[in-house]
Amino acid sequence: MEKVLFVSVFLLLLLSMGHAQTKRSDSLIIVLKSELAKDGQYDKSKEKRIEQLKMHLVGIGAEDFKSRFNLYTDIFREYSSYKFDSAFQYVRLMTDLSEQFGKKQELIQSQILMGTTLVSSGFYKEAFDITDAISSDELPNTLKTDFLFLRARLNAGIADYDNDAYFSREYYRQSAEDFKSAEIATPSNDFEQTINLAFNKDSVAARHLTPDFFYHTIIRQSLPAHNVAMVATRVSYAYTGYDRVLFLTLAAINDVRSSTKETLAIFLLGQELFKLGKTNDAYEFMQEAAKNAKFYGARNQVVQIESMLPLVAGKIIDEKQHEKDKLLIGLLIFLIVAVVLFFLLVIYRRQLQRIKVNEQMIREKNTELEDVNAKLWESSRIKEELIGLFFKTCSSYIDTLDKIKHKTLHSIKLGKYKEVSQLLKEVQVEEEKDRLYEMLDSVFLTMFPNFIASFNALLKKEDQIWPKSGETLNATLRIFALIRLGITEHEAIAKILDYSVSTVYTYKTRIKSRALVPANDFEQRIMEIKFIDSNYF
Repeated sequence: MEKVLFVSVFLLLLLSMGHAQTKRSDSLIIVLKSELAKDGQYDKSKEKRIEQLKMHLVGIGAEDFKSRFNLYTDIFREYSSYKFDSAFQYVRLMTDLSEQFGKKQELIQSQILMGTTLVSSGFYKEAFDITDAISSDELPNTLKTDFLFLRARLNAGIADYDNDAYFSREYYRQSAEDFKSAEIATPSNDFEQTINLAFNKDSVAARHLTPDFFYHTIIRQSLPAHNVAMVATRVSYAYTGYDRVLFLTLAAINDVRSSTKETLAIFLLGQELFKLGKTNDAYEFMQEAAKNAKFYGARNQVVQIESMLPLVAGKIIDEKQHEKDKLLIGLLIFLIVAVVLFFLLVIYRRQLQRIKVNEQMIREKNTELEDVNAKLWESSRIKEELIGLFFKTCSSYIDTLDKIKHKTLHSIKLGKYKEVSQLLKEVQVEEEKDRLYEMLDSVFLTMFPNFIASFNALLKKEDQIWPKSGETLNATLRIFALIRLGITEHEAIAKILDYSVSTVYTYKTRIKSRALVPANDFEQRIMEIKFIDSNYF
């Protein structure tokens, strides 16, 4: 009995902890969205710091190696997780300056930073060339540790890129070996050792270390935002579900605050939310991840992220379609039940009226026994007939309802929506069409958020067409939206939008005649409007 009670209490505690963790993760996601809205402000602050450093550089003489090298280093560190091209430019300046003055240690330091920058952008072959050219045996411990971390990241990166059980195995083994060697060269401090406990299940169980413990440990350290993001991302690999979401959201928030564009945190957050069924948030964060990767210049991440985005977008479309199907089925059931209830009420009303007539006749003929008996017998027969009719009618409606139900479900299952439409004569078709167009507009603008602006860019300012307040797309924009989706035949467009073929032709001709590009090229330019416009990122 005590054992059962203990297990019950333990399960309740787990459930309450899980619920609390979900609420905390949701709260952090709200904070993240708020920070994303301010990312331009953080980027401006970083650009301002970089410009100030560049201004300091102007006043330093060409022979002052130390000051110039230190400023190059500071500018590189500002760019290192922000923009690959600029970071690469300044780490090359560091390398050239070190070679010019014959500074061997600074040269190796610059080469290691060069390799780290190349790994971040997916230049694995070039990074391997750098690591192969460096001999780690004669390096001091600090540089040796940096070198080993570089090689570990490089091997892990190429293993992830290969994504093959056979070929990736050796890269993962080498990466793990380099991380161990780096730990020997420069042992972890107390904070790093505490964070590493998250990956030691025995220590976690023995010390009762919960995700909350590691979360508060990170927060209490008062680390710079970029460091918080890196530590939180590392801890996230020890967990799954909402526990992992908690740490990845914390990492993403601090990446935004530190203007870090070279980051996987927000993409990993999108992946985890997608697994948990939070598709809209997953899509939003993956779009942000793609934007960051393109801004930074992380070619490997762009490919990985953009391969996932269509899957998430497809899931969103499927969910909306499923909601629409549920609405239609609900409406169908409601109409059937309403019709059945209406006829039942008519029958009940008639039955009550007849009973009242019979009772009145009995009261009027009460003085004569034979008449009363006759009337009672007649009334009894009427009641029997009415009851029989009632049950027969109910049975008939039930059979009819059952046939309609099976036929409707069968037709829906086979995709025969026209047969369903025949059963739903009272459905407001025009309203359903309006809803369909609204959904079409919403889905289309989700896939092509820059469509309206790109469309109007092909027209003179006075000829541009913008939706009115409350509209998503108007008639003209909707015709060209269908063309962008690959529906080019006039008959098909007219049928979808319930226009005449001549109306569609007139709309198209009128717009092409006002275009800034040749009429023959207009539709091609419409087709070139990107699924996700590069300017958006």
